[in-house]
Amino acid sequence: MTTTTFNALLSTQIGNEFTASQQYIAVATWFANQDLPQLARYFYRQSVEERNHAMMMVQYMLDRDIPFSIPGVPAVRTDFAKVTEPLALALQQEKEVTRNIEDLFRAARAENDALGEQFMLWFLKEQVEEVASMTTLLNIAERADNLFDIENFIARETVGDGGRDANAPDAAGGAL
Repeated sequence: MTTTTFNALLSTQIGNEFTASQQYIAVATWFANQDLPQLARYFYRQSVEERNHAMMMVQYMLDRDIPFSIPGVPAVRTDFAKVTEPLALALQQEKEVTRNIEDLFRAARAENDALGEQFMLWFLKEQVEEVASMTTLLNIAERADNLFDIENFIARETVGDGGRDANAPDAAGGAL
């Protein structure tokens, strides 16, 4: 298979997804250290979800015999001054991922890669949910009178937790 812009962007996105996974672990452990178990649990799950996204992309590239490598993960942010900072970072990260996925979709379309375009459709739908969930969490945190209001909200509501999507692409090695 020849190298295309789509293939190169997808290879890069694998690294971005692993980085997002690591960043969410850092956020989760920060919340855990702040005695905010609901937020910690939410971001531990988000970390697994990002890892699964990377592995879906790996499986796609394996299935299409597209050469790629797994890049190292750069250092992630681990220090925050207040509860809204990691949530704002998560929202910024999800918006960036959305732009990346849109670029991938456009590249597939420009290269007449129907399979690549179809593959990216699920991720576009997923990003709508991710941005909405992070926006909601940040809004709740900014409005909360105390941190327990946020914890109670997360315990009570299902923010971005739709469970396993039967239409999701397969992940290499299986989704966690």
